[in-house]
Formats: sequence, C-alpha cells, structure tokens
Amino acid sequence: MLLCDQYLTPVSLDEAFFLMDAHRGRYRLVAGATDLLPWARQGRAGDVHIPVLIDVARIPELRERSVNDTQVRLGAATPIQRFLDDAALGRAMPAMPRCAVWFADDQLRESATIGGNIVNASPAADGTPPLFAHDAVLELASRNNGRIEARRIPIADFIAGPGKTTLADDEILVAIECAALPGYGGSFEKVGHRRSLVISTVCLAAMVKLDASGRTFEDVRLCIGGIGPIPDRLYDVEAFLRSGPVSMNRLEQAADMPVSLVRSRTRQDYRRDVVRGFMLRGLFNAAQRAGAEPDVLTPELEAACA
Repeated sequence: MLLCDQYLTPVSLDEAFFLMDAHRGRYRLVAGATDLLPWARQGRAGDVHIPVLIDVARIPELRERSVNDTQVRLGAATPIQRFLDDAALGRAMPAMPRCAVWFADDQLRESATIGGNIVNASPAADGTPPLFAHDAVLELASRNNGRIEARRIPIADFIAGPGKTTLADDEILVAIECAALPGYGGSFEKVGHRRSLVISTVCLAAMVKLDASGRTFEDVRLCIGGIGPIPDRLYDVEAFLRSGPVSMNRLEQAADMPVSLVRSRTRQDYRRDVVRGFMLRGLFNAAQRAGAEPDVLTPELEAACA
C-alpha cells in the first residue's frame, strides 16, 4: 500500500518552493502521479510511506503551451493526451501523436504529463526518444535568496541513467523547448510484453524530411529507447541516410547499423531482431508520411517493412 500524510497542490512556483523548503527531506514532487504506484511497488515489500506529496500540475507555468512553425514550448505538466487532440502540436512534433497512441489509455493520458515521463528517466519511457530526436532543451527552476532562477539543459545531458537525472533536490522541471518540424513525416514503433497498456521493450522515434523530388532524404532524426540505460540518438545512421536516395538497399543498410547498440540486461537477441525491423518500418512509414513518391516505396520495400 502507498501511504502519504499530506497531499499539497501549490498554484504558483513561489508556493511550491515554500512547501519544498518547509518539508525538506520528507516530500516527493508529482504532476499526474501515474507512475507513483508502480514505483512504490517495484522491488519493495510491504507499505511505502511518503510523508508529503506536492502536486505541481496546477502551476500555470507548467501548463503553458506555445506552438508555431519554428518552435514548441511545452509546460512540464502538459498531459500526454494533448499530442493527440492539438493538431498544431501534432504537426510540429510528428512522431509524438503516434507515441501518445501507445501511451496507456485515454484516462491515463489525461493525467500523465510529459514532464513526469522525462523526470522518471525510465529506460522504457515512450516520450523521451522523440524529444531526443527534437534536440529538446529543458528549463529547470530553483529559488535562491527569495528569487526564482532558471537554467537550461539539453535533455541528452539531463537523463543520466535508469531513474537518474541531473535534477537538483531544489529544482522543478518547468518547460520543454524544441524545434518545430512541420513537413516532416513521423513514426513511432513500439513493442512490449503485452498489447494492453504496454511498457516498451524497444521503441523507436523516426522523423524524415524529403527533398522536393520526394526521392531523397533531406533530413533524418532517429532515436531508439529500451535497448540501453538511456535513449540512443542514432547520429551515424542519420548522417548515412541524409542526402541519399530512399531505396530498399539504403534502408536495409541503415537498419543494420544500430543492432550492435543493444546492451540491455535481458532478451538481447530478441531486441536486436526488433531493432532491425523497427528501423525498416519506422523509416518507411516516416518517408511515406513525408510525401515520398509512390514508385519509390515499392511493394517489395513495403513487404520488407511490414
């Protein structure tokens, strides 16, 4: 059983920092709290007692959302469901709607937040590979001598390992900023141990921009999760594909490149097979959504990516 003595809901950053100071060493921050019970159960016997839960989801700065053709800014308490029902956000972050579809169910998506998915730093987290591919930058806030100060850090430097981040004890994740990528085709591939409310064994975010001919990769962004302690941005595969033709031979070569990166503790052979298949399917689907010419995505290529 999970027990807490106080559940507090600050409505400003100042109030949140006041409560954090007042309950130093006794609190846990939440924003949606959908991962709290699984965390409490994991590896533990008996009851888990957290004296104070501080829910920061009502703080206005954490709920702001701004989207245009060049930049996205998301408050950390943005629910995962917004990637499905905000069309502008879906165009700007073309892999995230596919990611959100896989994320639990409708009820949980309304509560679960993108910031919580980041801070938990699970190797199986769905939301982090697309953000790595967007080169997302995180805004963290703290209070020093009564003044709120902010620092910015790339998400790749923030997640340090399974369940580990560089978030300081006195900091709150406020917002996520990244480049908007309208015109890119996006894909999110995922597999787990079951079909319902699945937790990733492997997941891949792929985003592709084609040139005007619809036959050549102009830009490619790839990040894979679940095969190691943190998501892997596939820079070498991106460089290999960029400025090259969309073809079966090229996609097959690209699909083989990240297979050696699998270093999870279990089911390595299975994950290697999945990685190769996901690379083919993710690149095919992203290229199709980016407007690839029909004769480029041949029936043979489609069959290989099925």
